[in-house]
Amino acid sequence: MSDFDRRQFLGLGAAAAAAGLTTGCEPSRAGALVPELIVVNANVLTQDDSHPKAEAFAIHNERFVAVGSSADVKNLAGPNSEVLDVAGMTVAPGFIDAHSHPSGAGLNELRNVNTNLGSIARIQAALRERAASTPPGEWLVGFMYDDTKQEEGRPLSRIDLDQVSTDHPIMVGHRGGHTGVYNSKAFELAGVTAQTRDPFGGHFYRENGELTGKVAERARAAFNVPSGSTPEERARGVALICQKMNAAGLTSVHQAGTSRSDFIAYQDARASGDLSLRTNLMARGLTFPSLMRSGLRTGMGDEWLRIGPVKFSADGSASERTMAMSTPYAGRPDDFGILTMTQDEIHDAVEEAHRAGWQVAIHANGDVTIDMVLNAYERMAQQYPRTDARHRLEHCSLVNPDLLRRIADGGYIPAPFYTYAHYHGEKWIEYGEEKMNWMFAHKSFMDYGIMVAPASDHSPGPYEPLMALQSMVTRKDFSGRVWGPSQRITLDQAMKICTMHGAYASHEEREKGSITTGKLGDFVVLSESPYDVDPDGIKEIRVERTVVGGKTVYEA
Repeated sequence: MSDFDRRQFLGLGAAAAAAGLTTGCEPSRAGALVPELIVVNANVLTQDDSHPKAEAFAIHNERFVAVGSSADVKNLAGPNSEVLDVAGMTVAPGFIDAHSHPSGAGLNELRNVNTNLGSIARIQAALRERAASTPPGEWLVGFMYDDTKQEEGRPLSRIDLDQVSTDHPIMVGHRGGHTGVYNSKAFELAGVTAQTRDPFGGHFYRENGELTGKVAERARAAFNVPSGSTPEERARGVALICQKMNAAGLTSVHQAGTSRSDFIAYQDARASGDLSLRTNLMARGLTFPSLMRSGLRTGMGDEWLRIGPVKFSADGSASERTMAMSTPYAGRPDDFGILTMTQDEIHDAVEEAHRAGWQVAIHANGDVTIDMVLNAYERMAQQYPRTDARHRLEHCSLVNPDLLRRIADGGYIPAPFYTYAHYHGEKWIEYGEEKMNWMFAHKSFMDYGIMVAPASDHSPGPYEPLMALQSMVTRKDFSGRVWGPSQRITLDQAMKICTMHGAYASHEEREKGSITTGKLGDFVVLSESPYDVDPDGIKEIRVERTVVGGKTVYEA
């Protein structure tokens, strides 16, 4: 049997029995169900602690039915089995992104102007091109803008957008999702002037008594930016983002904040055969009541479309420097960030969902907000105890030892940004070195035994899992500067986070996250092993193939 244990190889139990496999190396001669796909000659990083490495595996009915040596797994082949020889390349379980916004990202790509262009001048040119084919009075909408990545060394302003058009209202959304830049026409239509008071949880930015154009959080509700789209467009948006994420090695994603139209879009994409990501759909706060009244709750669905937690948002953004903290931003002594929910609002939201049997996920970046959310979770744990609720802290960016202890004690799941240390390095100056040793605290979470989840938050952050591995292991930005070296983790830990921990966050650790008999047959083939390259080059590893349920959904 080569170097692999026969019992591990056969996966004795329900999966092997269901596949018609016997306890020997040969498939049953009487009515055997032979694998549809066999992968051999691989460096398999299984993420299964009981069987961490293998050479080969087999898939039948979308699930792994055997894991072991190439010689033994080949013996299971039937006349119609596809045998894939990967020539020594590395195979890992399909990567999981436990916090992203894929449907919105896909729809943006179809409908709006991508302003991730690295220059105000190029943003203006792209918007002017769209304006030329847009009737006066209709909105121009940009997305993926990043204030710190402009060649001009300054952020986009209202005046910049006025130079594009004064006949069209314009909004350019920051990729962080919590702020936007608007032109004068947009402010005019909204009835907002420099004298307009800030609403709770929002801010109209001013400089020398004039509006800069930047608007944050709840203040954006003043603008009636059209969000309408057709069901066909939304389904095409899902199909597009599936293709892009599959190409990066993703096989499962948790959508944070899912509207009614999003739920329909995913179903439509599935019906048309275009859904190639397994999805855990977090209900947006406004969608949740109707789902709850219908008797639905977290966990319902199947391996392709599953209802996840109800999701709320309680503060600002890490990348846009608006999250609520107990100490001020560097160079801004009066700025402690923005809360978007009160403690009472958090208590009420958590109680309703918790008592209805739902998992709860709350966007909480800053230490102040994390404390408020934990107050609500702990209150429910005491008053209405539930077994293994796994309530989540989305982003959970800035922690401290007391918060870590409370998260560990409650079994709560933080989902910090996994590509941010690398991708957004130029922003961390506004937090300072001390804070960065407690931000995106993957090492601290692991040290406290916390099942920290993998999260890109795309579009705010890149979704590529290989960039995530590099970011968590090195904590280096594009220029090589290290942010919070005390939070570096090992590659073993990073791999676990991007696979098994992602599955755990949705109560699916028995279904996915490792190449183990009985689990869903999701995997990715990499050109090189992350263990064999310089850590600073992990993101350059090529994804050769992505497979979901034994079906190839991407091939380089």
